Amino acid sequence: MSRASKATVRRSSRLPLIAALLLAAAPVAAQFATFPAQDYFREQWQPAPYDIEIDTVGNLEDYVVDGKLELSLRTYLELVMANHPNVQIQVINVLEQENAIQSALSPFDPNLTLDFNANRGTNPSQDVLQGGAVISTLRQNGGFTYRQMLDTGLSYTVGFTGLKNASSSAFRTFNPSIQDTLLFRLSQPLLRGRGRGIQRIPVMIAESRHDITRAQAINRIIALIATAENTYWQVVSNREALTVQENNLELRNAFLQRSQRELELGAISRLDIYQPEQNFANAQVSVTRARYRLQQSEDRVRRQIAADLDPEIRNLPLVLTESADPPIYMPSFEPEEAIRKALAFRPEVRQSRKNLEIDDYNIRRYTNAQRPDLSLTASYSATGLGGNLYETSLLGGTSRLLEAGGFPAAMNQLLQFAFPTYSVGVTLDLPLRNRRAAADLANSALSKKRNMYQLRSLEQDIRLEVLNAITGVELSKAAIQQAAVALDFSQKRLDAEQQKYDLGVSTAFIVLDAQDDLVQSESDLLQESIGYRQAMVTLLQATGELLAERGVHVEFRQP
Repeated sequence: MSRASKATVRRSSRLPLIAALLLAAAPVAAQFATFPAQDYFREQWQPAPYDIEIDTVGNLEDYVVDGKLELSLRTYLELVMANHPNVQIQVINVLEQENAIQSALSPFDPNLTLDFNANRGTNPSQDVLQGGAVISTLRQNGGFTYRQMLDTGLSYTVGFTGLKNASSSAFRTFNPSIQDTLLFRLSQPLLRGRGRGIQRIPVMIAESRHDITRAQAINRIIALIATAENTYWQVVSNREALTVQENNLELRNAFLQRSQRELELGAISRLDIYQPEQNFANAQVSVTRARYRLQQSEDRVRRQIAADLDPEIRNLPLVLTESADPPIYMPSFEPEEAIRKALAFRPEVRQSRKNLEIDDYNIRRYTNAQRPDLSLTASYSATGLGGNLYETSLLGGTSRLLEAGGFPAAMNQLLQFAFPTYSVGVTLDLPLRNRRAAADLANSALSKKRNMYQLRSLEQDIRLEVLNAITGVELSKAAIQQAAVALDFSQKRLDAEQQKYDLGVSTAFIVLDAQDDLVQSESDLLQESIGYRQAMVTLLQATGELLAERGVHVEFRQP
């Protein structure tokens, strides 16, 4: 075979090898395609973020009308979502879990290592074969190594090393000598740790934990909204209760003034005036208590919307626009349908099911951990040599420069792949006993069984909560109807006793007792009306529909 044909065969035999190396280097090029981006340098060299700021309280001025803070239930809940710190705390908890997902992806992050070393030395010669009385040497080496593991379990390394050696020895053939080496190395697990289904388990667990944290956050926000709404209705209740007590005080004052005129006219004795006076004093005490209860509940409303943090808002009177009148329409609920909605919407159910997903991931991971560790490794390297080529003699004499060379010559020889080195190997790590993996697998199975029982218990608890909430709503509906009837009878009785008293056939004690009954009936109807609304909040919380029914949308995003 001729020299030309041999060269052609040699070049054609290198083509598949070059194609394979380019294929292996493609992920490297893909990583470096985004390397010089501005975000990279900003993240790597940013200062420590000590200056952390939180959002200021906002939107309160938009609801100030005529020097009063006027709030409907919807706007009140919007302010709670915007200004309550616990809402932002739940958002931060979810964002932390999003960062945990990024952390779980860190094993697949590429790494680039750059190195350079220089070493110069001068040593006395120990024998004549060292090529001089004093030997001066210079050694410089540098290069890079790029490593990355893919989510299939494949780890690859691409490295380049350049070495320069210079010496004053007369026996050096290349002086300085430049040697370049290009290395490709692959390692792929074949049993333990093989495939995306195993390598991405930490990522999938992090995603499931993110969903769990999100469900926990929504559940806590539901509880927060329920508490906030109940606080709103408590203010409405205390406001109307104050009105009832003030009306009662007016009745007691009018009756006392009438009794005083009767006493002046001699229609009653002095002993009969004490009862109206006592009732009027008791009515004053009730009004005072109702005012302070209203003030305390209003302060709790201000706390919910962070109005207590604004000095210009905190002292403004509150005007809650929702009415405490009995609702006109009170729907009925079918228990099984409500339970179905609760099992579909309650965030605790989603949380428990995500725990079962994590158990499945752990079972898969620890089952795979019991497999033998069989790994396939392959490497390929090429070397190029360059430098100034001298003709030397072992008998001494002056060296003669034959050919001047350097780094370009070494790289040219390297890229021709004229001096390759191949390596293929298989490694088997066969554990004769793996107690840790067996124990982890057993614990994962037990954890899944425990979480299945907890899910069953949760579903039973939810069913009971929904049934109790429906019972509470139906009880409130019946109580409102009965309280309305009782109020009507109390009003009729007071009117009748007042007419009888005017005719002189009834006593002041009976009239005052009828007034007490009327006040109590008004208070009962008010409490049952507010109780129905709070029972509806409890039912919506039990079915997981509270946020949707109140038009509350939660966004978990970076500020």
